[in-house]
Amino acid sequence: MSDPTPAAPSGHDASAAFAALPPTERRRRVVAWALWDWATQPFNTVIVTFVFTALYLTSDAFLEPDAAALAADDPARDSALATLSSGLGAWITVGGVLVALLAPVLGRRADVTGRRKAWLAGGTVVLVAAMFGLGFVRADPAYFALGAALVSLGSVAGEIAGVNYNAMLTQVSTRDTVGRVSGLGWGLGYVGGIVALVLVVVADGADFFGMDTSDGWGYRAIALGCGLWAVAFAWPLFRRVPEAPAADRPRVGFFAGYVELWRDVVDLWRHARTTFWFLLASAVYRDGLAGVFTFGAIVAAVSYGFDDTEVIVFGIAANLIAGVSTIVAGLFDDRLGPRTVILWSLAALVLCGTVIVALYPLGTGVFWVAGLALTAFVGPAQSASRSFLARVTPAGRESEVFGLYATTGRAVSFLTPALWTAVIALTGATLWGTLAIVAVLLAGLVLMLVVTDPAER
Repeated sequence: MSDPTPAAPSGHDASAAFAALPPTERRRRVVAWALWDWATQPFNTVIVTFVFTALYLTSDAFLEPDAAALAADDPARDSALATLSSGLGAWITVGGVLVALLAPVLGRRADVTGRRKAWLAGGTVVLVAAMFGLGFVRADPAYFALGAALVSLGSVAGEIAGVNYNAMLTQVSTRDTVGRVSGLGWGLGYVGGIVALVLVVVADGADFFGMDTSDGWGYRAIALGCGLWAVAFAWPLFRRVPEAPAADRPRVGFFAGYVELWRDVVDLWRHARTTFWFLLASAVYRDGLAGVFTFGAIVAAVSYGFDDTEVIVFGIAANLIAGVSTIVAGLFDDRLGPRTVILWSLAALVLCGTVIVALYPLGTGVFWVAGLALTAFVGPAQSASRSFLARVTPAGRESEVFGLYATTGRAVSFLTPALWTAVIALTGATLWGTLAIVAVLLAGLVLMLVVTDPAER
């Protein structure tokens, strides 16, 4: 893909070069960059979370004939379905390990070779190919491994691409606008995912407009649609945003990159202590943020008695609120600083989670109010975390540091699920699992208190 403009300098010099552009060109680059989030989010929202894996890949369609013939209330049938879920989980776990191992080293290579946009393009192409590949996953047990492997591959490709996408934030913002630009991208991601989900609901309500949906074609068409969606909205970034030049750092082979990575981590400890501590603190609270959306629907359904329709409506409302609040919070990010936005967001999340448990006897209205309020602070915390890291990362190391950001997040991703499981096992009630999420968010808040923001000082 060709660049209509010359390559921009990396790091904070990139922000200065961006500021020197005409206002119209600045707006075009910001919109083009932000649309990548809109383009790729349906993979997470529609395929991974709500539709393809939950309603198709782990459904009766992939049971062996003897298990599929069992009665719906037969424990053996439930066990067979659980095996599908655990199999999918195993493939996704393998993908997570690959991201943790590869993200920082590949990020470093993108920095030193000046191929950041090329790695983003490669990851996007693989992600789209994985979604197109899901269109060939027939409703047959023999195709389950293919479907699970493609979901895992798409997750890895999306994460690697996202590392370089995040690193490009300094190329489409100035020191005064990095917060609102980050918020715009993250907010559009939320909204794009939900718009795609609503389109799926409309298509399902219209019986896919007369299309033959046997052999899983309804779900397979959804996967193909998500791939086309990504192609339609991701391309402006590659046309409008220029490639960053190579950083002035040694080039080494792939495996030697791990040696250099360790040296770079030591260098962060010595010369960029704020970045080092932020990577650790954010890893903890980001796991809590992930738990909000992972387990929130379970609390709504199991503890507060929401039916399927209410859960879907709540999910759509929650993501829309998260998207809008994230865009608005970007303005406060630039005015008050990202650290302040993160701290206030985490404090509000802890309060809302506590209210969900403490006021449970008052009924479902509590979850509608406190639950939706809770989702309003997840996106701002995520977006402000990205802008904070962009502000404190040494120039020319953006992709590497955002790779470490992905790795540290993966390294502690067991915290919330493990604590959630332990609390429910001890109390015997799903509701109390909410306090597990609150505990992880509170721990992240405490750790974040010791992280200083150089700009605020």
